[in-house]
Amino acid sequence: MQSEYLGELKKWMITVAESAEEGSFVGLTRAVELISRNFAVQPHEVAIFIVANDEKFLQFVVPEALKVVGMIPLSSTNSLAARTGREKRAEIVNHFAFVPHASVFEAVPIAEERGDPIQKIMSAPIILDRKLVGVIQVSRKGKSAADAGPDFTHPQLRELKTIADTLAHCMPMIGKN
Repeated sequence: MQSEYLGELKKWMITVAESAEEGSFVGLTRAVELISRNFAVQPHEVAIFIVANDEKFLQFVVPEALKVVGMIPLSSTNSLAARTGREKRAEIVNHFAFVPHASVFEAVPIAEERGDPIQKIMSAPIILDRKLVGVIQVSRKGKSAADAGPDFTHPQLRELKTIADTLAHCMPMIGKN
């Protein structure tokens, strides 16, 4: 467990929440850096979605390259992020490559070249005042499950839920289109 990163993340989010006003923009670069270190993944393997203004779609906030690609309908039956949001339930899928899902976002190059497919993923709702405000996902990518690294564990899923709960207080300051 990488609790030093969780502690630093909590301090950063508390500072942001206390110092910023609703509607002011909050960049998540530092948060993504700490989250990726906590789970020993690359920063592009962390995704944060915000519920769009119409409350019918999830919109990428990070990775930034996916902001302009499109949104995910909360009604989608082929999206783990949408299911996480609808059911407000965290989940681990350590065999994600074999689960039917919309892979359009995986095809978008984050760096110079197309990345490897998601093999393993954790997903957690971000809830503020009992209302869904976003979803956070941490994935492991690779050519195969073995290349992607170790399976995610239930203690790690609990950590992701703690991160989601902490991140919830910053969500009103994250810009929507």
